[in-house]
Amino acid sequence: PQAGSDLAAVRTRAEPRGDGSYAIAGTKIFITWGEHDMAENIVHLVLARLPDAPPGVKGISLFVVPKFLVNDDGSLGARNDLVCASIEHKMGIHASATAVMAFGEKDGAIGYLVGEANRGLEYMFTMMNHARLNVGLEGVAISERAYQQALAYAQERVQGRIIGDKSGDKKPILHHPDVRRMLMDMKARTEGTRALAYYVAGCMDRAKAHPDEAVRKQNQSRLELLTPVVKGWCTELAQGVTWNGIQVHGGMGFIEETGACQHMRDARITTIYEGTTAIQANDLIGRKIAREGGQTMQALIGELKATQARLAGHADGGLQKIGQSLARGIAALEDATAWLLANYDARPQQAAAGAVPYLKLAGHVVGGWLLGRLALVAHERMGGSDAEFHGARLVVARYFAEHVLPEAQALRDAVVDGAESVLALPEGLF
Repeated sequence: PQAGSDLAAVRTRAEPRGDGSYAIAGTKIFITWGEHDMAENIVHLVLARLPDAPPGVKGISLFVVPKFLVNDDGSLGARNDLVCASIEHKMGIHASATAVMAFGEKDGAIGYLVGEANRGLEYMFTMMNHARLNVGLEGVAISERAYQQALAYAQERVQGRIIGDKSGDKKPILHHPDVRRMLMDMKARTEGTRALAYYVAGCMDRAKAHPDEAVRKQNQSRLELLTPVVKGWCTELAQGVTWNGIQVHGGMGFIEETGACQHMRDARITTIYEGTTAIQANDLIGRKIAREGGQTMQALIGELKATQARLAGHADGGLQKIGQSLARGIAALEDATAWLLANYDARPQQAAAGAVPYLKLAGHVVGGWLLGRLALVAHERMGGSDAEFHGARLVVARYFAEHVLPEAQALRDAVVDGAESVLALPEGLF
């Protein structure tokens, strides 16, 4: 349990039993639905070390450990040597029970090796990459729910007179400019994260099923590049969205009965489990940027520039403004990427200090690009029956360009110029 995200520190043991099975002994924490009575059996996938395993992550194997052993005829047999030691009391996601599981406190929990020995981490990441995309979508979903609830409250809560309204009539708080600002911010950031998550889901489908091998490879590379961005950026933005959801409610947002607090509490875990934002960011700059010389990112930036040119050259003034903002965001992303490529090997600590800002920068710019693409399509369809819907897409894209994308420059500065202040303070002065 002490290992946390440092899988090299896993101490759970797996001793061969001589019949092809293994005796598993150790403790695991944060096990979602580790114990319940809603299924006849529970099958745990457990990382553990064999007696002769090499040190570090290269010595981890993966085992299947059932709650009940299975007889030769498929029926359930004896209870395996594993127990739920406790249920963890969490800040949020209370509907998802999380358990401390103790394996092998008596004779050893019987487990079965998955695949080859010492390749457990490799196998686990097949599942982990899907889980990271799902957690990114969880951030989108919580953001959407927080927005919907805040909007409903703002539409019905009557309070105060509207600035500039001489009639003196009280109206719903949705009419107050700052409430509108908060709701627009919630809406734009949620739609930006949704656009990114859905785009990457499309990359996954094309990487798996497109008939052209070259297209499959291109989408696989892009999927690998953007998976940590989906996980990190979508969940980080959910923190601000749910925070604003409370603020829209005013004092009632601080009262549990309204439910606004729950969204913030539920969203908080999303930046932590299945790999913290820092883990995603270090994966992005190390494995996805530095290791391949930034080729996949540069190819993506080429597509961003093509869309930006269409926006900037459009006859519509609103689309032009989106294009201008996107151009500045792309330039910031290019600068930060070039700095990382030039400094990652020689100054790894400085590069890591800017990893999270770089991930957020990538999310902002790619999200702005996708909303810009949506705006182009929406503009083309304004003459149809869904004019109001498409008009809203244009407004959201412009808000994102004018209020969210400008943050890209500050994030670029944190990557390129901010590392020294992160690392300069002596340990004793913290």
